[in-house]
Amino acid sequence: MLVTAVSVREIRIKQALGKVKLPRNFRAVLDAQPFSSLPVTAEHTHAVAGLPAVHRDPFDRMLVAQAKTESFALVSHDPVMIRYGVEVIW
Repeated sequence: MLVTAVSVREIRIKQALGKVKLPRNFRAVLDAQPFSSLPVTAEHTHAVAGLPAVHRDPFDRMLVAQAKTESFALVSHDPVMIRYGVEVIW
């Protein structure tokens, strides 16, 4: 399983805005999980340009671009993600 840097970034932004409370050792907790890290690459960024205008959320668009580029399923509770034509698990 992979965790993308995009998800970590979004979680940290929500933490800074007070929308989510994380444990002080969140990084250590995440690092202890059996996930490999998926960085954002130039290929992922270019793939965003080819996505349909389903919505404007830049984080979600990058998650979809990564899923499409890497041929991975996307874990999300957002039903809009299905409209991008990626496999969504939730």
